[in-house]
Amino acid sequence: MQASGAGAGAGAGATEQAQKSKPAKAAKKKPKRKAKAKTTKKRKEVATAGDNGQRMVRRVRTVNGKRVVTYHPARTAAAGAVAVAAAATAGDKAGLHKTDDPLSLRSSVAYVVDQNSAEVLFEKNANVALPIASITKLMTGMVVMEAKQDLDEVLRVTDADVDRLKYSSSRLSVGSRMTRRELLHITLMSSENRAASALGRNYPGGIEAFVGAMNVKARALGMMDTHYVDSSGLSSRNVSSARDLVKLVMAAHEDPLLREFSTTPKSTVQASGRTMHYANTNYLVSLPDWNIGLQKTGFINEAGRCLVMQAMIHGRNVVMVFLDSKGKMSRTADAGRIRRWIESLPDRMDVDAVRAPTITASAPALPH
Repeated sequence: MQASGAGAGAGAGATEQAQKSKPAKAAKKKPKRKAKAKTTKKRKEVATAGDNGQRMVRRVRTVNGKRVVTYHPARTAAAGAVAVAAAATAGDKAGLHKTDDPLSLRSSVAYVVDQNSAEVLFEKNANVALPIASITKLMTGMVVMEAKQDLDEVLRVTDADVDRLKYSSSRLSVGSRMTRRELLHITLMSSENRAASALGRNYPGGIEAFVGAMNVKARALGMMDTHYVDSSGLSSRNVSSARDLVKLVMAAHEDPLLREFSTTPKSTVQASGRTMHYANTNYLVSLPDWNIGLQKTGFINEAGRCLVMQAMIHGRNVVMVFLDSKGKMSRTADAGRIRRWIESLPDRMDVDAVRAPTITASAPALPH
């Protein structure tokens, strides 16, 4: 055991010493002095408090068969607390997470409307304008389609499409060539940021004209709480309210291609002759018990997890919006809660709306 712990070099040195007829005791001391402590990685970490009140972590290890206990400042715990504080969303800062609702949703904002009758079924903080992240891409898709540009035209991803705001990753390398149709598909299905940027950049007049068209379309739809600054949603200055987003979903749902591209579970596209496989960011589209006509997910730190969907539930065409949801799976879990609640309603079209308190007055004005 000592030989393997000390290493081959120590063993060779001991042999040379033996050949020179030096005392055996001296030969044994050198490997012991050079031997590395053998640690068994059986650790127990227990939080405690040090003499100065600082939070400490007690670590128990086994070194060369002996139990060793050490205490260390809980730096990782403090760093985690700082990270949590830094990740506060715009909704958190507005106090929206404190709003209770009858279904105990994990989203700070929720709005559910019967698509056919415009009846409000559920409302929670629906008037507050918040960052919407990649929900932005639904408007990107609408502007592309209304421009009637050639969907089969091959476009090139350039350095201008690289995200230097959030430094998000992308599978599309600079120089990749794809048709406008395929770029639109992965923009809506997989929320591909460089694809969304390339679509906007190749609009007549460039990205500035494209963003201008996005805002013009928003006003035409009556989306008065909405403002766009890019085609991807990476900027927290892309803002909207849940009430506005219902209007966007209803308008986008009228386009068959936007419905198809946003709800495709998986797709294979070609980028510069290279086959690439993409999957939908919303796993609900793959489930047989969901009938989803259009959807889009979104996430940046300032916005939290977001989701908009049109779906057939219990014989109703329903539009639902969830913003600033807490937890990776919470937005889809909230969709499930709303669905089960709608399925429990009586079979009539004049069900009274359920409304949670709205904190519009306490929401800070977000920059446009």
